[in-house]
Amino acid sequence: MKLLIIGDLVGEPGREALAKYLDNKRELFDFIVVNGENVAGGFGITPKIASKVFNLGVDVVTLGNHTWDRREIYPYLDETEKMIRPLNFAPGTPGKGYTIVEKNGKKLAVINIQGKVFMPPIACPFLAVDELLPEIKKITNNIIVDFHGEATSEKQAMGWNLDGQVSLVYGTHTHTQTADERILHRGTGYITDIGMTGGHDGILGMNKKESIQKFKDGLPARWSVCKENIKINGIIVDINEYGRTEKIERLNLHISI
Repeated sequence: MKLLIIGDLVGEPGREALAKYLDNKRELFDFIVVNGENVAGGFGITPKIASKVFNLGVDVVTLGNHTWDRREIYPYLDETEKMIRPLNFAPGTPGKGYTIVEKNGKKLAVINIQGKVFMPPIACPFLAVDELLPEIKKITNNIIVDFHGEATSEKQAMGWNLDGQVSLVYGTHTHTQTADERILHRGTGYITDIGMTGGHDGILGMNKKESIQKFKDGLPARWSVCKENIKINGIIVDINEYGRTEKIERLNLHISI
């Protein structure tokens, strides 16, 4: 099973970069998973934009701490199985924290969790995923986890916590791709952060000017999406018939749009 997993799409440049990359590559992958929590102008996602992302051939969209930025997404999360928000959000919130997709006779479980360290208050991601896994394993051993978190240590701890229990643990949220992709001792693929897809000559996908000024004066700022030096970040992962990672490769390509 070959997976394409794309780092946080930021605004229209991120969406256009993904469209161009997938134009002649969709058929190379069994499943395509994208983090889309920043695709609506850098903050959140809307049903209209979600439809555009799925129309590119994406199978699952994961989210994160910007899930609730656009209120129109609330009912949509309850209506679709293809978009998930962090599992450890409060009980009763819209949507689900995992999904299982099937295509061409192959099944893939995708779990979305959010970290606690340097992040808004939230339930423990470790306990949440530990509780869920036995139910998912009754259906498939092909399980990947998008850990949306800030702290490298917390992400590494989750990787080791789930080594041998899931196929892959990958980090999102920091928008900065790390160079620590590896296969852990019991066959779980791991990388601390897969990066972002969008303008890389800004700050985390947004234009430099507003971000720099906010660091200087601390005043409220209205950010705008960076459209310079567009790159696609992510990973390509091969998973064997036992649900173990055989190969993990970083994707970091300039895209002309």
